[in-house]
Amino acid sequence: MGTLNMLGLAKRVGARFLLTSTSEVYGDPLQHPQKETYWGNVNPIGERSCYDEGKRTAETLTMDYHRGDGVEIHKSAIVLRKEIKQVRIARIFNTYGPRMCLDDGRVVSNFVAQAIRKQPMTVYGDGKQTRSFQYVSDLVDGLVALMEGEHIGPFNLGNPGEFTMLELAEVVKDTIDPSATIEYKPNTADDPHMRKPDISKAKELLNWEPKIPLREGLPLMVNDFRNRILNEDEGKGA
Repeated sequence: MGTLNMLGLAKRVGARFLLTSTSEVYGDPLQHPQKETYWGNVNPIGERSCYDEGKRTAETLTMDYHRGDGVEIHKSAIVLRKEIKQVRIARIFNTYGPRMCLDDGRVVSNFVAQAIRKQPMTVYGDGKQTRSFQYVSDLVDGLVALMEGEHIGPFNLGNPGEFTMLELAEVVKDTIDPSATIEYKPNTADDPHMRKPDISKAKELLNWEPKIPLREGLPLMVNDFRNRILNEDEGKGA
């Protein structure tokens, strides 16, 4: 509904519209890496489906508005035609960086906060599922390139570097605390087994690709998390 409202506003004022979609539209993909032409493998009644299908529907609405003929508005006997001039769709893959919520439930922030707090890092399932992690400034550069360019998308915006959850845990340990431990818990329903963007389209049409690898970006996030957790502990009298 929020997307629909904003599309209506963009149509009324003639604004350029950006939809920040997600790699979750691919569901548990049967294609690897994922290209923008892949339609996805989503369980429409699964526990994760509200987010997956919500974003897929948002993309549908955005393209329907883009393809539409506009709405005729009769004012002072003059027919005015307003329509969305330009839309852009970005499919964002896992992103990390400073200022994330300490306990937002995402795997990178979970691991970092747990390691700093001397808690076991929680791995769901066997930890062999893969994700790709991009630093926030790379994402911002990609969004700017998309908005300033001529192409609608959708575009995958993500770092094609692929890590299992266990490999991510090792990078966090190397960065924060080599003695950090791992706690295994049952996996969540419909958890994608693998996720990696094919960014050839963004490279060719936006002249964009990420520059910051995980081992360079993670310490920048860790410094921010460590300062905030320290202040949090001091506030509690720890």
